[in-house]
Amino acid sequence: MSRYFTEDHEWVDVEGEVATVGITDYAQEQLGDIVFVEVPEEGKEVSKGDDAAVVESVKAASDVYAPVSGTVIEGNAALEGDPALVNSSPEEDGWFFKLTLSDASELDELMDEAAYKAFVAKL
Repeated sequence: MSRYFTEDHEWVDVEGEVATVGITDYAQEQLGDIVFVEVPEEGKEVSKGDDAAVVESVKAASDVYAPVSGTVIEGNAALEGDPALVNSSPEEDGWFFKLTLSDASELDELMDEAAYKAFVAKL
């Protein structure tokens, strides 16, 4: 499995043609306590850069963008009942949605973990 990152602090795990998307630990720290998450519905087509999900915290509401294009195959239903999963496990159990990739070459435009860590260190 390969993990990629965006400058908007989303991560993408890719296994075969399926990408799992969430927000990074840095993003959840900036947002504070997460109180609501809205994930996309199964079957929704998203293009890279589209608003795909919403996350609300006690501090702010923020869009989660699609880091790659594809068709949503699953939203994380656990976040409806427990949005704080994004705080406690942002890069594992707190994932937002899974999609099938429509253009794997878009992954080439994303950062690997080392590049993302360097990016965050400059913020």
